[in-house]
Amino acid sequence: MTNEKAVAEKLLQVQAIKLNPASPFTWASGWKSPIYCDNRKVLGFPYERDFVKSELCNLIFTRFPDVELLAGVATAGIAWGAMAADQLKLPYIYVRPKPKEHGLGNQIEGYFEKGQKTLIIEDLVSTGKSSLQVVDVVQQAGLEVAGMVSIFTYGFPQAEKAFAERNLPYVSLTNYDSLIGLAIEKGIVGGDMENTLLNWRRDPANWKGME
Repeated sequence: MTNEKAVAEKLLQVQAIKLNPASPFTWASGWKSPIYCDNRKVLGFPYERDFVKSELCNLIFTRFPDVELLAGVATAGIAWGAMAADQLKLPYIYVRPKPKEHGLGNQIEGYFEKGQKTLIIEDLVSTGKSSLQVVDVVQQAGLEVAGMVSIFTYGFPQAEKAFAERNLPYVSLTNYDSLIGLAIEKGIVGGDMENTLLNWRRDPANWKGME
């Protein structure tokens, strides 16, 4: 089993990923989706949490060995970033969706020095729009963004294009293809459900549900 499938298996085991083409989920964007990913569920399962944390640290150490600072994306990326920073003994900050409305008005929380080579830790990447907004905030603060790592990605073409246009390295522990492949192998999905899941990924913005 590949590392991508091993992580996908953990997400399925703790039901962090739900598949329900017959009763689609509605995203904040208004898109209808046969899949919903909530990696925060993993935090409640110590052994699965430790496995994902270790895979995350191995990926960071291998792909971004020169990184000097980790930055978690609020809210779901905060815990993963903090755990990875602790294990790798790296400084850590986290980034809010918008500046705090009281106190110091910070959007970036924690201590950092300008010029530090920073790796952004995301929970989930869909279109990449919100993730790249975080990149903008971090760069505007004077930090050098080395890249981004996430737990899961849907692998949408628009996200891949957006990261490529910014020349920003991006890696995910697991992805939609690995997840669906594993679900098929395990007999969790098949037939019409398999076709629906594959069709949705081709054009998620216009997908209306199972025909």
